[in-house]
Amino acid sequence: MRIILLGAGRVGSAIAKDLAQDSGIQVTVVDISQEPLTRLEAQVPVTGILANLQEDGRVRSIVVDYDLVICAVPGFMGFKTLQGAIEAGKDVVDISFFGEDPFLLDGLAKSKGVTAVVDCGVAPGLCNLMIGYVHRLLDRTDKSVCYVGGLPQKRQWPFEYKAVFSPVDVLEEYTRPARFVEYGEEAVRPALSDVELIDFPEVGTLEAFNTDGLRTLRKTLNIPFMCEKTLRYPGHSNLMRIFRESGFFNSTPVEVNGMMVKPVDLTSKLLFEQWQMAEGEPDFTIMRVKISGQKAGRRTCYTYSLLDRYDAATQTTSMARTTGYTCAIVTRQIIKGLFSQKGICPPEFIGRTEGCYASLTAEYAKRNIRVEEIVTFE
Repeated sequence: MRIILLGAGRVGSAIAKDLAQDSGIQVTVVDISQEPLTRLEAQVPVTGILANLQEDGRVRSIVVDYDLVICAVPGFMGFKTLQGAIEAGKDVVDISFFGEDPFLLDGLAKSKGVTAVVDCGVAPGLCNLMIGYVHRLLDRTDKSVCYVGGLPQKRQWPFEYKAVFSPVDVLEEYTRPARFVEYGEEAVRPALSDVELIDFPEVGTLEAFNTDGLRTLRKTLNIPFMCEKTLRYPGHSNLMRIFRESGFFNSTPVEVNGMMVKPVDLTSKLLFEQWQMAEGEPDFTIMRVKISGQKAGRRTCYTYSLLDRYDAATQTTSMARTTGYTCAIVTRQIIKGLFSQKGICPPEFIGRTEGCYASLTAEYAKRNIRVEEIVTFE
């Protein structure tokens, strides 16, 4: 099985290392920078290709000789990269956080006979799998709530945050309106709104706020109440709202000493240097998902909890582990035929497919990622 992985960032590298362990898989990694490719080639048996995937037709031409494509590019490149892989007739697993509706490519994927799994990370990704899995178990699902975040273990003033995935996508979370479901209808509120404090015994009190994390769930599952909130250390959302409302995240150019400058470009430059994770800096990923409804005449609630930490042995961040390994495990499920639905397939489709969720959690356990399930009845 020849797999081509587009993107060699922290998460892409974790995917490559995980898949390269299989003797039956040959992994090729593509990136615009030589440094991560050279580092990967020195660590695991992969082949690196230096290429600019934003060039017209480049994705289609570069994936043509491969059996399956994994897209691990920044969100602003995600939709076109996915489209190029589908146009080439290749099965694809995608983790990029793009803003476009992936179902715009559903007809194309089906016409090409392609299985295209999108949003296949931790959130979106694992939480969707959980919700799809429980939705299949319940007679009726009434509500799902997901709290999730990736954070540095050490809090450092002023942001108490480091970007554990693409910083560009972080700012996208803070500016894109948050869409969720109330009484069966879509509701929209500003990102960073409806802040609440939640206590997690293992890490302390965190704040949760609205972000646009439901994505495909709004359309694929008939659940009357659904929301997702991002977790940060307390105070972060207020600081980011100050930046946003003051115009620092705007993309409309303003004149500065005779030059036109996009405020978000300057903000990104300044923030990203301070948000950069140092080599070996520990982080953690925390998630709590609650899905409730009716089963056999009783109100039933499934609660899932995950707390994963930086792996010092492999020097892999927790966000790269939980995101990258989810992608790698689902990729193997497609290879083995455990999941074979054609068209655009969000993770909830995998969660509701017999055997897929059990397979995922079993593979998680092998990688020392623990998901706790508690079922309660009323």
